Amino acid sequence: MSMIASPALSVLIIDDNPKSLELLSTALARPGLEILIASDAEQGLELVYNKHPQIVLTDLVMPHLSGMDVLERIMEFDPSTDVILMTAHYSTETAVEAIKKGASDYLNKPISLAALRERVGKLIEEARRQQRSIQLEGELLASSEFEGIVGRSPVMCEMLRQIRRVAPHYRTVLITGETGTGKDLVARALHRLSPVSAGRYVVLNCSAVVETLFESELFGHVKGAFTGATHDKAGLFEHAHGGTMFLDEIGDMPLATQAKLLRVLQDQEVQRVGSLSTRKVNVRVIAATNHNLRAAVAEKRFREDLYYRLSMVEIQVPRLAERKEDLPLLERHFIARFATQYKKEIRGLTHRAQVRLSLHAWPGNVRELENVLGHACMMAMGDTIDIQDLPAYLRSPGGHEESRQTLEPATEVGTLAEQERNLIIRALETAGGNQSQAARILRIGRDALRYKLKKHNLETNVVT
Repeated sequence: MSMIASPALSVLIIDDNPKSLELLSTALARPGLEILIASDAEQGLELVYNKHPQIVLTDLVMPHLSGMDVLERIMEFDPSTDVILMTAHYSTETAVEAIKKGASDYLNKPISLAALRERVGKLIEEARRQQRSIQLEGELLASSEFEGIVGRSPVMCEMLRQIRRVAPHYRTVLITGETGTGKDLVARALHRLSPVSAGRYVVLNCSAVVETLFESELFGHVKGAFTGATHDKAGLFEHAHGGTMFLDEIGDMPLATQAKLLRVLQDQEVQRVGSLSTRKVNVRVIAATNHNLRAAVAEKRFREDLYYRLSMVEIQVPRLAERKEDLPLLERHFIARFATQYKKEIRGLTHRAQVRLSLHAWPGNVRELENVLGHACMMAMGDTIDIQDLPAYLRSPGGHEESRQTLEPATEVGTLAEQERNLIIRALETAGGNQSQAARILRIGRDALRYKLKKHNLETNVVT
């Protein structure tokens, strides 16, 4: 199998001093890396818009537009770009402002070329890892989509194995799970993998049917059976003969209809409303509910005999919170779909947007994620979705319950390195020493945190 070549990486250097441009471009040159240079801010921004460099080094003090202005415009265009500000007029206040606005680093001139090579080298490796991750996610998504169901987490793999085992043999199946988990996708997968996949797949949402019309919808009626019955009508069971009947939200079916459904399942025959004769049907039945049917049986709201008839095989669809390992695949799946629908070239999410989504509890499950990414794809101006593109309730850290684990702002004043070290210590304390959780709190990658732990001699007494 041939490997797809990764896109070329590029670094842009913006400086109005020709000697600095020459020195920096020579120092950073390496195979496989394109060096772009610009002698003023406007020219540099044009290169950003047209060439999409992964890393930008810019002088802070320049005529017309300052490096801070350049930083703000780059963050508006593509927040995933790593921007390093360089200045001969270092101040802690400006450094903190730059970091808050999205800068990856803030360096004091004269710059140590060795330190700069190391810093840029780390960013290049991170960019290459990101490229590989995007490529692998695409390949993984192709192999992780099973009959429209996306997932590779252990709970999903177990559910998919169950679907494969059950599909050739079932007569009745009960699918349980919260709203938005994808019970309808599981039902369709069962039908498509069953021996009756060439037959009709008929759906009835039990919560959307008027109680007095339930029996007519399911079993049909004859002319004159009730007011308005002006002609004979076949019910959905007859329509589904030789195929599958999917009864969604079965817990909302009236008790009287439940009794007649049980008789159909037992005898495989239906009796139209107003008719004395029965008709044979051969239908596989899949029922789904977000209710606890055992509790409904105990409260006499659901027939116990029907429950046991339906639940000979029960498939539990996991909540999204139970399979957050699938978030990157689901995000890529929905972004690709909405990008095509909206005719946009959207390549993914910024790291901080991914973190924000990973911290959310997803009470609406996959359907909520789908709606969030549909909104974000619609709002995105560039080719990357950032936090400001998300719905309002996800944009602010207080907008979801799991983001309470944040850090209070530092009150002490010190160098940027000292402030960074103190911030990491507080994050580790908040996370109980867990590196992964501390990285999420700091909104950085785990590899970036490990680098900073080594840099600040904080590698001991932490949980990996």
